[in-house]
Amino acid sequence: MSTTRKADNSQHREVARLDRVPLPVEAARIGATGWQITRTGARVAAKLTGRGSLQQKIVKQIPQTFADLGPTYVKFGQIIASSPGAFGEPLSREFRSLLDRVPPADPKEIHKLFVEDLGDDPANLFKTFDETPFASASIAQVHYATLHSGEEVVVKIQRPGIRRRVAADLQILKRGARLVEFAKLGQRLSAQDVVADFADNLAEELDFRLEAQSMDAWVAHMHASPLGANIRVPQVYWDLTSARVLTMERVQGTRIDDVAAIRKKGFDGTELVKALLFSLFEGGLRHGLFHGDLHAGNLYVDDNGKIVFFDFGIMGRIDPRTRWLLRELVYALLVKKDHAAAGKIVVLMGAVGTVKPEAEAAKDLEKFATPLTMTSLGDLSYAEIGKQLSALAEAYDVKLPRELVLIGKQFLYVERYMKLLAPKWQMMSDPSLTGYFANFMVEVSREHSEELDA
Repeated sequence: MSTTRKADNSQHREVARLDRVPLPVEAARIGATGWQITRTGARVAAKLTGRGSLQQKIVKQIPQTFADLGPTYVKFGQIIASSPGAFGEPLSREFRSLLDRVPPADPKEIHKLFVEDLGDDPANLFKTFDETPFASASIAQVHYATLHSGEEVVVKIQRPGIRRRVAADLQILKRGARLVEFAKLGQRLSAQDVVADFADNLAEELDFRLEAQSMDAWVAHMHASPLGANIRVPQVYWDLTSARVLTMERVQGTRIDDVAAIRKKGFDGTELVKALLFSLFEGGLRHGLFHGDLHAGNLYVDDNGKIVFFDFGIMGRIDPRTRWLLRELVYALLVKKDHAAAGKIVVLMGAVGTVKPEAEAAKDLEKFATPLTMTSLGDLSYAEIGKQLSALAEAYDVKLPRELVLIGKQFLYVERYMKLLAPKWQMMSDPSLTGYFANFMVEVSREHSEELDA
């Protein structure tokens, strides 16, 4: 009979690393990458006489190129597919189809992996084990199984042999990011930091023990507050979990973006949105740990109306000093509406290259922030917000701190669900949210000296 245990989160979190690959291996991957780009160019050239602009033809071909290049690029594709606000709906739509076309690994290699990691074949480890995965993604595939004790579970299995390939790809991407930062846009987007974060996340994602530990730690933080009552994660079966195998409770539910089904079941969309926002504010700004991959496939609503968070392979972490500054920034913009104070905080973050007079900076921030607090979610134009942010970044020569890029990406992920589930909800007039922010910010001054010394 399989048993469960909690991870020991009192110990310092292990840091995942991928070994550097030899130069010949990296050179071979550069050659393969160049070959796939050449093939893409040939496919585009073959369609030049057809309908559509050159840009449309290129957009149509890029997802296939990512698929041909393998897991690292498919993972980038997942980010693009989940972020239409950042990359545009046409490109995101093309990449969504890519995510459904990742073929499963060789079953013989999967069985070999089980023996290496857990000491036995899946036929002996489980009462039943479905050889055909129900989901197959860039890093892993997922199978249904039943424990000998009768519980239904899902088993996440890493693709055999991908660590070396991913390591080579990441070395290439890091070199590319250094080149990109010669351009001003690359500097503003912190290209090297973005790639470094992507590399760190992938390294961590390739050790499923870290994912399981993150699940236990994160949900404990969420359940410490009443606003976390609608949040759930699957139970981990630790004796059937290793670096490359993760066995979890099977949870039935409805995808967060299946609005018709959610409404048919009578669940409150506003409460679901609150839980999503709470997970980001409480996790990121209070505890420094937030779910870093909130696409729709990772968020379900169970039969009790709770949001079930899946796939904790990518976790965002924010250091204590940045957490304090971010809380001050949120409080200044959304609660106090003190735009001068907000400007000073942004300068303290080290994000501003061009410092302007305080009154001018406060006016610019007020112009940007006021619609966020006065307009309902369904009426906000995210394209316009993006344009305004870009204009502010240009005017003040902003280089976004890495932590802001990370948590900002998660807000882009949930933006679609917010508009679908609660388009008329006024966040800052909701008593439970305003009360949460008020209580949350009371702690800032008390924690200030402690966190700066941490």
